[in-house]
Formats: sequence, structure tokens, C-alpha cells
Amino acid sequence: MKKYLFIFVIAPIFLFANIEPLSSSQEMKADLVTVVKSERKLYLSHEGKILKAFNIALGGNPVGHKKVQGDQKTPEGYYRLDYLKLDSSFYKALHISYPNATDCCNAQKIGKSPGGSIMIHGQPNNQGWLKSFFKQRTDWTAGCIALYNSDMDEVLKYIKVGTPILIKP
Repeated sequence: MKKYLFIFVIAPIFLFANIEPLSSSQEMKADLVTVVKSERKLYLSHEGKILKAFNIALGGNPVGHKKVQGDQKTPEGYYRLDYLKLDSSFYKALHISYPNATDCCNAQKIGKSPGGSIMIHGQPNNQGWLKSFFKQRTDWTAGCIALYNSDMDEVLKYIKVGTPILIKP
């Protein structure tokens, strides 16, 4: 009787004891995306705890805040991931809410457009052998934040539209 009690009652308790925490951590969503341009890193965090980190590529002229269209810079500051774009020229893309009112005002003061269409995205679509050129430690975007396609899929598991993003120098 004791043998059956252990097999059918006690053993399953130990067997399934860790399932709930594992399930909860997989469903946890990031409440902040942080990009540190100088590190070429993107961090997903929840309540101050880093959940995941990824290597990234930036614009061809990454130092400094984006000011105008065509400057090859990635913006700096607080923004939001305001929509998912699945029909991009790149493998899946999340739009960053650049430009904000301040960005627009600053560009207008010098008679220029602030630009737009700044995204977190994967590698270019339909590039065949050229995909190997787009390595993460090389800055090749026009001002966006690029990830490997597999990393982009992982990011999409942890965030939702509306998540804030902080882009640091």
C-alpha cells in the first residue's frame, strides 16, 4: 500500500512541482526594451530584471541621436514599439515611435525632415548569399536596429505592441 501511495500520490507532486514557475517565466512579457548602442545590445527586461539580451546592428553612422532623414543614425531616448509590420523588406519588423514632437521640432528648426520608419527588424528578405554580409557586429542599417531572424522571433515572444523602448548612447 505504501508503495502505491508513493507512486500515485507523492511522486507526481515532486514530478510536477516545477512546472508552474517554468510556464510562468515563458509567458512573462518584457515591460521595457533597452538598447545600448555603444554595446550593440538589446535587452528585454521585466520589473528591472533582464530576461534576454541580443546582439544588434545599427545605422551606418551610429554615434549620436538621429536628427534628420538620411543621417544614418539610430535615435536615442524613450519611444514606444507602436506596431508590428509583417510586410517589411526585412524579416518581421517592429516600428519605433520616432519621431516624437521634440524630434520634429528640432528638425524643423534647421529646415529638414526628421525621417521616420525606424524599426527593430530582422535581416533583409530575398538576399540569398548576401545575408552572410549582414553580420550583427557590422552597422549596416539606415538607422534601424537589426537582429538575426531567429533573434527577432525570440524578441516577438517577449514583447507586445505598446512596450516602451529606451535607446541609450
